[in-house]
Amino acid sequence: MITIRRELGKDAVAREALLDVGYGCARFGKVSHRLREGRQPSAGLAFVACDRGRIVGTVRLWDVATGDGRPALLLGPLTVHPEHRCRGVGSALVQHAVETAARLGHGAVLLVGDAPYYDRLGFSAEKTGRLWLPGRYAPDRFLARELVPGALDGAHGLVRATGRPLPLHTAQPLPQAA
Repeated sequence: MITIRRELGKDAVAREALLDVGYGCARFGKVSHRLREGRQPSAGLAFVACDRGRIVGTVRLWDVATGDGRPALLLGPLTVHPEHRCRGVGSALVQHAVETAARLGHGAVLLVGDAPYYDRLGFSAEKTGRLWLPGRYAPDRFLARELVPGALDGAHGLVRATGRPLPLHTAQPLPQAA
């Protein structure tokens, strides 16, 4: 049975191993990584999916702002262990994260991802046309979901990180050689 819970500090090694399986070193080169690098996830918005105590999925949300200063969250990375894919685990993680963000009063969630997958979860490129990210990405993969109607109306400019920096003593995972 799959359960979703808040990520704990003790989950870091398992989370990083799962992200290695899902993305490998390529995740460190993604434009969305630039917005997460050196930052902590938004308070209370990092989740794992567990199957009998084993972490099989992960998603986190990060504080960002649009160029005109509107606060938002950035979702990602989302990954599910290959043995648990196509069972709704990823969708459940995203829904749980978005519902929690809404309860906490956040107005919008942005992400870079597969439009057909995220469309069914309420995300679209409708509100991201006047926003841009710090690096190369496919504009049709830059998606948003408003949690508060109108939260992104007229939003424009460069999306930038606004989250809490990692403590100085926290080691960042380094890309491993392929």
